[in-house]
Amino acid sequence: MYVIVEIAGQQFKAEKGRKLYVHRLQEAEGASVSFDRVLLTDSDGQVKVGTPVVKGASVKASIVKHLKDDKVLVFKKKRRKGYQKLNGHRQYLTQILIEEIVA
Repeated sequence: MYVIVEIAGQQFKAEKGRKLYVHRLQEAEGASVSFDRVLLTDSDGQVKVGTPVVKGASVKASIVKHLKDDKVLVFKKKRRKGYQKLNGHRQYLTQILIEEIVA
């Protein structure tokens, strides 16, 4: 069984026991969180599509750790003008573990 759930503005495919990397959440490490914006459920081939969400469905997860993603480099250049600019950033992420799917 899997669901498509919206977490922090992004959609993820969630299955029991799967670890996901999502945008940084406010809760502390080890805390339990619940997401109720379930957009689609699939249980052994039976698909339910929400309008916009599936009623009564939710996903329970626990926060494993907070971390930073790999560095992303942004390089800008204009040829023949002598212009070069290098910027970079590391995105803040939270790793969560899907514990239960209520559908």
